[in-house]
Amino acid sequence: MSELTSLGAAAIGAGIQAGEFSPTEVTQAFLDRIARINERLNAFVTLTADAALDAAKRREAELTSGQSRGLLHGVPIGHKDLYYTKGVRTTAGSAVHADFVPDFDATVVQRLDEAGTIMLGKLNTHEFAYGPTNDASYFGPCRNPWDPDYFSGGSSGGSGSAVAARLLPAATGSDTGGSIRMPAACCGVTGLKPTYGRVSRHGIFPLCWTMDHAGPLARSVEDCALLLESMAGADPADAACSTRVVEPYHANLDRDLAGVRIGIPRRFFFDRAQADVDAAVTNALAELESLGAVLVDVDIPYIEHAASAAMAIYLAEAVAYHDDQLDDDPSLYTEQVRSFIELGNQVLAKDYLHAQRYRTLLGQSLSEVMRDIDVLATPGTPITAAPIGVAEVDVRGEADGVFGALLRNTEPFDLTGVPALVMPCGFAANGMPVSLQLVTRAFDELTALQVGHRFQQATDWHLREPGL
Repeated sequence: MSELTSLGAAAIGAGIQAGEFSPTEVTQAFLDRIARINERLNAFVTLTADAALDAAKRREAELTSGQSRGLLHGVPIGHKDLYYTKGVRTTAGSAVHADFVPDFDATVVQRLDEAGTIMLGKLNTHEFAYGPTNDASYFGPCRNPWDPDYFSGGSSGGSGSAVAARLLPAATGSDTGGSIRMPAACCGVTGLKPTYGRVSRHGIFPLCWTMDHAGPLARSVEDCALLLESMAGADPADAACSTRVVEPYHANLDRDLAGVRIGIPRRFFFDRAQADVDAAVTNALAELESLGAVLVDVDIPYIEHAASAAMAIYLAEAVAYHDDQLDDDPSLYTEQVRSFIELGNQVLAKDYLHAQRYRTLLGQSLSEVMRDIDVLATPGTPITAAPIGVAEVDVRGEADGVFGALLRNTEPFDLTGVPALVMPCGFAANGMPVSLQLVTRAFDELTALQVGHRFQQATDWHLREPGL
């Protein structure tokens, strides 16, 4: 593997600023690796190699003339194929939009371009982001670089797989039930779901308007912090986007964890975790405790109803978006996703309203718990990645459905809209990564990033590479 492709976004940016290597050298190194490996993983669905090399030359010319855009200047990235990219096919992983070419960039794409990044292409997604495995896509399943027979997690599976396989240092994703954090967990990378409204969704195909979030996947917490600074901020084109000032996340990552109170909600989040997951997360918590954090057992009332409420909201909002397209030609959808969308017609108005009322109740309950702690810590997903096509997995001697198990620990924080960070913390006996999730109060991404960064300074799980 090229030394350049082993570097993360922050390290690449710093090397370019120092003149150690050029944007063209970096871009070519990643394109060469994509050419060798992507066919095995199906992570990239559209490669923009020529445009990327042209952009790299422009970034070099800017540096030569003394125009630096910052630490992301010349850093290659990829965008989930839900993100509109001007002049580049954007399919949402569906035959419905197989030939769709937007005439403008999503706000996040535009902002990352302005920050100096170089787009290498578009990344596989579960069709319309409607699934946690990324096995239902117009382009076929996305595969896990730790074992290509296993799923990558979804719906941002192409992003998670590509970052883990060192096809690029960072990528964009979206998260409605866990679609940034599940592929991060399954592929052993770092993924951040920011607070609802922290990052604009303008120009991103929606799944569920009131729960959709946009955020980064990358090699490390440091890289996620760097990307978030450019992605976040007010956007009048997204009515839900916050006008709060964006913090300098990357510059403020260093923090002593002495006295930081970490709440452990063992009920619900741990009680359906596979034994290997429980063990790795318990070890990670012990590491945080050794770094000075104080572990406190907590309980979140009403948490057990999160999955039912989230499903009612997904189903109702998704069918509202897809209604006309589904009437025009339902055969363009994969059978799996079409069946989910059609279920939305069975959700009554009272069901949707009860789910939204529960959502408010859960948010109040979580706020009460968070008053006495700084961070919540849970397994990122209670199961590891499984073979593609497997519908059930064993959890402590009982069968659990893959979809429900993957979503169990992530959905509650889409419902409540608070930030949640997932990062690798070990491996299971099947060779698949295990992850830790850190959750903080609304718009307190910095605390989650600080705790996560300190953990990664003390461990090397995020540095492990699959043997491709």
